[in-house]
Amino acid sequence: MSRKRPTDDGDELLARLGSLTAQARRLAELQRSRVELAIALQRDMLPADMPTVPGIHLAVRYSPAYSGLNVGGDWYDAFRLPDGCIGLSVGDVQGHTIDAAAFMGQVRVGLRALASVTSEPGELLARTNDLLLSLGADLFATCTFMRLNPSTGSLESARAGHVPCVWATADGKSGVSEDEGGPPLGVLEGAEYPVTRYRLTTGGVFVLLTDGVVEGPSMNVDEGLDQVVRLAGIAAVAGMEATSLAAAVIKNAERVGHEDDAAVMVVGHDGRDVQP
Repeated sequence: MSRKRPTDDGDELLARLGSLTAQARRLAELQRSRVELAIALQRDMLPADMPTVPGIHLAVRYSPAYSGLNVGGDWYDAFRLPDGCIGLSVGDVQGHTIDAAAFMGQVRVGLRALASVTSEPGELLARTNDLLLSLGADLFATCTFMRLNPSTGSLESARAGHVPCVWATADGKSGVSEDEGGPPLGVLEGAEYPVTRYRLTTGGVFVLLTDGVVEGPSMNVDEGLDQVVRLAGIAAVAGMEATSLAAAVIKNAERVGHEDDAAVMVVGHDGRDVQP
């Protein structure tokens, strides 16, 4: 009766371990490639530049985060509208996959395209919602869209299930926007999105953000928003530049221990009086 020698058993075990190691390495490389592709999609789909408007300063910060080895689909955007106003949007696609990153591009491009037809924020979100439903995608997105009139400082805002924005004025007032909002985009047919009107006053700021900035394992969303309100209030009183405030706000994502992407857009007025 023959028996394998211990050395033969050891060689077989080492061979199996080597095969499993090689397989694990191939899977890790595949997953890494998927993450790199998703990040590349995100970067290519986000705007390279912000509109230049006298008296108005726009600053953005974006911090991709990992949930496991996947990435999310947050975005920010700012562009000129046919009526001379500026369209501002931030949003967050459900999920953390390449599909989410690609869907983010569809939503952002859809908003831009439909804004050439109507720039009224509530109607724009309603039309975008209908468009996404017609595509039959399984994903949905939260979003805030604002229309800024640079000559008057008026802001019209509509939200689709998204975290509210933060505002602050140079005289020391600050808070969280209280607009009603509607459901996320791509969920409910015929959804309506109420419009709330604000005013960007001399030296004031508005901070649009995604929930990765204000919500995580270390902090709930209300606590996170309070932190941003504090930062915005200090910045407005001190006359801090929009870029510096955006950098300070994105650091809040580190404090909340976020596991999601984090996007911040700061809209500031440089101190010149807007026209009445």
